[in-house]
Amino acid sequence: MPDIPLGVLDLVPVPTGATAADALRNSLDLARRTERHGYTRYWFAEHHLNPGVAGTSPAVLLALTAAATSTIRLGSGAVQLGHRTALSVVEEFGLVDALHPGRLDLGLGRSDGRPPKGAPSAVPVPATPVVDGRAPNGLLIPPRFSFERLLGSPRVALQRGLLLQPGAESQDYARQIDDLLALLAGTYRSPEGVEAHVVPGEGARVDVWILGSTGGRSAEVAGARGLRFAANYHVSPATVLEAVDTYRAHFKPSDALDAPYVTVSADVVVAEDETRARELAEGYAPWVRSIRTAEGAIAYPTPDEARAYPWSAADQELVQDRLDTRFVGTAGQVADRLEQLQEATGANELLITTITHDHGERVRSYGALAAEWRRRGHLPAT
Repeated sequence: MPDIPLGVLDLVPVPTGATAADALRNSLDLARRTERHGYTRYWFAEHHLNPGVAGTSPAVLLALTAAATSTIRLGSGAVQLGHRTALSVVEEFGLVDALHPGRLDLGLGRSDGRPPKGAPSAVPVPATPVVDGRAPNGLLIPPRFSFERLLGSPRVALQRGLLLQPGAESQDYARQIDDLLALLAGTYRSPEGVEAHVVPGEGARVDVWILGSTGGRSAEVAGARGLRFAANYHVSPATVLEAVDTYRAHFKPSDALDAPYVTVSADVVVAEDETRARELAEGYAPWVRSIRTAEGAIAYPTPDEARAYPWSAADQELVQDRLDTRFVGTAGQVADRLEQLQEATGANELLITTITHDHGERVRSYGALAAEWRRRGHLPAT
């Protein structure tokens, strides 16, 4: 069986009754344990103004984690370039790479809360056919979720206002990526011909990734620049095939990569039996609801708290696609679903995100999945 590496995507969730410090300690512990289990990379997401998520700064988090681990690759999933400059990102990652060379993945996302000016309004059509909500191999591709309700939220506007300097506008995404790559390579020149050299940062041995949820600008830029691409089945399952197809259609070989390279994310909970796994996953529905209503991710509830949460048909509709596409069950059941996801997308790797209220159960979920994945020949023997 071919090797299909597994990575971790960590939002640094804050369970009810815990503090942000508790969440950070849990993440450091999980990184050490998944390193021992053979996971290839450990990425931190960037989220703001979320009471239940402590992952606000990937660069700071991976610096802390680099000191607590030794071999696992560490990265961002993703740095939000909508409120950052290419220089600030290269400097931050350059600092960490100076002490932990060759271990960093610089994952980049657009994430400025609105589409780029002049973006086409037509929805790209994936090359992979979807019939009755299924990919050719049976992978569920649910109806498209409209994020317009989020983009129009006062909280999203507030977040953008707090992250951006007054009057600032996000740079064109492709130009920003080009500037970042040039600063890393030491080839940056201003329009006036002035050189810029970033120390530390220039020559940093980081792998650059682009993260994207649809077949839009991010997928196109990743392909055109010959960069690695991460597609989000766990965020936008309806558009994962569109995203990877667009990336591959635009791919041009580069110094970094001679062929397309893709990782795809999935929400996963593994336990000793399906009933227990579903109980551990009870908190997922109200947690996703809090995100999709733009109120900000709530502290992750216990199963009992989740069952007592006020719930309506509208709430159910809001989160149904995410509930239907998470992989919950025994290690064997979840591994079957992950193999199906990998086959449908042609992913080179898979990126696993698991959230449970109890940290010990989260650790056990990652461990059981790695053991089953290794048993199937997808991970090297330890």
